[in-house]
Amino acid sequence: MVAVEVTPAARDQVLKIMDRQQKPGAALRLYVQGGGCSGLTYGMSFDHQETGDEVAYRDGGLTVVVDRASAPLLDGLRVDFLLGLEQSGFKIVNPNAKATCSCGKSFSA
Repeated sequence: MVAVEVTPAARDQVLKIMDRQQKPGAALRLYVQGGGCSGLTYGMSFDHQETGDEVAYRDGGLTVVVDRASAPLLDGLRVDFLLGLEQSGFKIVNPNAKATCSCGKSFSA
């Protein structure tokens, strides 16, 4: 089982976005893909269908899905949401990242 923490602030924001986009019952899919200045980038999307090749769990009304290929790179991941003057948006903290780019959206493992 992959351990991913979605903070209450991030969970609330994701649920608000789902509501605005009229995607009730969708899952938050977290994944890793190639690209970015450090080699790998994080991806987040809404998904209505599980493929069977993922780890899924429910937390406070939100279903989180991680595909098995991304799971080792996302184990211990923390997804937060910040709303402030200097920084706003989702913030990802990954203990598996050996290096990250300055924007925090790309990493190497």
